[in-house]
Order: sequence, then structure tokens, then C-alpha cells
Amino acid sequence: MAYVDAAFILETKPGKTMAEIFIAGVKAYRDSGFPEEWRLHHQGGPTGYAGRYFKATSTEKRKVITGSAFAWNPSITGTKSEDTILVAEKKESEVISTTPGWPMIKTVYKGKEINRPAILIK
Repeated sequence: MAYVDAAFILETKPGKTMAEIFIAGVKAYRDSGFPEEWRLHHQGGPTGYAGRYFKATSTEKRKVITGSAFAWNPSITGTKSEDTILVAEKKESEVISTTPGWPMIKTVYKGKEINRPAILIK
């Protein structure tokens, strides 16, 4: 799950289309051994005051713009991840909805490392 989440976040860059990001996310599901799970829940998209301005799909041509916020929510049956990210121009998108103290795991996607939430065990 963390790998799929990392794929959506790290692929969200200015100028990319929603389709490009969506397709990369679907590939990450497949690479993680869950090739059909993406079909069971929408994957998210740009966010703001509304839950989603629109949902990303494999045919959506609208592009990411700097300063926009996205909430991707990949899910595998029984689990779901969702954070809000802010798209930056010259650096990786910033996750702005982290929870202090939540356990994190380092995840590598295309050679880039990103911390994603682990499962909380009490």
C-alpha cells in the first residue's frame, strides 16, 4: 500500500496530466501484487473545499498546476491511505496532513525515498 501511495504522491508534478498520474498509480498496484484493487475505489485527485474537484481517471487530460492540493486515496481491501499534498514547483510535493507520532515507513519509488504511514499497532 505504501508503494502505491508513494507513486501517486511522487508522480504529482506540475504539467503532468491526471491520466499520467493515474496510470502510474495503477502500475504501482500491479507491481505490488494487487493488479485489480484500484477498481474497487476511486483514487482521488485535486482537492480543496469540495471533497474532489474531479476524480482522476486514465483519460483525464487536465494538468497539475503549482500550488494546487491533491488527496490521493489508494486502497487495498481492508486498508486505505489518504493524505493531502501541496504541489511545489521546484521540489517534491509536500505532504501537509501528517499526524505527529504516527509510525512511518520509508518507501522507495523510482529511486526516491518518502515516508508513508505504517499500520498503527497499540
